[in-house]
Amino acid sequence: MLAKRIVPCLDVDHGRVKKGVNFVDLTDVGDPAEIAAAYEQQGADELVFLDITATNEARGAMVDTIEKVAAQVFMPLTVGGGIKSVADMQALLKAGADKIALNSAAVTQPELIQAGAEKFGSQCIVVAIDVRWDEATQEYRVYVNGGRKAADLEAISWAKKVVALGAGELLVTSMDRDGTKSGYDLKLYQALTAAVNVPIVASGGCGKLADFNTLFAETDVDAALAASVFHYGELTIPQVKQSLREQGVTVR
Repeated sequence: MLAKRIVPCLDVDHGRVKKGVNFVDLTDVGDPAEIAAAYEQQGADELVFLDITATNEARGAMVDTIEKVAAQVFMPLTVGGGIKSVADMQALLKAGADKIALNSAAVTQPELIQAGAEKFGSQCIVVAIDVRWDEATQEYRVYVNGGRKAADLEAISWAKKVVALGAGELLVTSMDRDGTKSGYDLKLYQALTAAVNVPIVASGGCGKLADFNTLFAETDVDAALAASVFHYGELTIPQVKQSLREQGVTVR
């Protein structure tokens, strides 16, 4: 059985790490390179960097930030935000990224998923999907532009489509749970893991040790992403891994 991964996430806005609730009310939590180095020391399996305002502000990808971080840490880095072309992907990979996350660009240019997978390999292409439950239609809907804009897409069928196009991993965030610390949306990840056969990183809602345990006990996701609980020192990665080991979950 493959080891489950624990993945901190840095939401970056103009070169600083920010954190909010339900994608709004962002507060500054520090310098990306310093925070990344601290997470590496704690034993994070990888790190996700998302430039959360690049697409909305029509800025390019954060190559400079990734160069600074990659000079200090050696764990795998997944980077997303403001990527519009294969050239943007190449620049980030050259700067030190290991995987590229496409979110809004995957929706507006699905061919970019295929082009990236063909050039760099599927293992390099992560499609990030921000979803919100729609009570009226009783389905999960996809959002883009840092969660600001609804796309006319149902999340499970969109997940199937991006995997068919060549995505090697999905990073799926529950906007309803983001920053709330009320636990992961188990129903969402059960539906996703039944629908596709690539690794899924679950994001949104982690607030306590039991949330990690429940996620891995009740779904087949490959990784748990968290931000607030790690940024504010409420939990450490060694604590999480020890708790999971005690529950019989294989971790690195």
